[in-house]
Amino acid sequence: MSTRTWEGLSIPAAGTYAIDVNHTTIGFVAKHMMVSKVRGTFEKFNGSITIADNPLESSAELTIDASSISTNAADRDNHLRSGDFLDAETHPELTFKSTRVVNHKGDEFTVLGDLTIRGVTREVELTVEYGGVGTNPWGQQVWGFSIATEIDREAFGLTWNAALETGGVLVGKKIKIEVEGEANPAA
Repeated sequence: MSTRTWEGLSIPAAGTYAIDVNHTTIGFVAKHMMVSKVRGTFEKFNGSITIADNPLESSAELTIDASSISTNAADRDNHLRSGDFLDAETHPELTFKSTRVVNHKGDEFTVLGDLTIRGVTREVELTVEYGGVGTNPWGQQVWGFSIATEIDREAFGLTWNAALETGGVLVGKKIKIEVEGEANPAA
């Protein structure tokens, strides 16, 4: 992979790059019982990023296996796969497809795209931090990124909840999504 300098950043050459599933984590954080947070990940996914000649015209796609959700609690994970939440049997995939880069400052980009969960598609805004390019011990160049956003789960049809005796609800409406990853040249 060759690199080039763009606005003071060393960035990958134009081309398509595969998300390295072995060095990428797709995580989420949800408020639990209004007093703590539950963290989870999706274990199976694939995607690509196409860097354009003009980096502001770049695009990305991601497909996540809904049944691969993991919070390290089997009962909770099974509930999250059920019709109360992701309905993984009927809607086996969550997808994201970028539509445009709307802003950037230094190594931080604002990207808009369509996120589909349970067959419901909504536009979301991602904050993407470009992490730079490096060479791994096997001589392959990779580049890194961090992504963050927050969604209202109810906007995607994830409306199940339970009232608490002390007031409030069991599961918060807002879900933070955090991705830490690497990409390398697509085969």
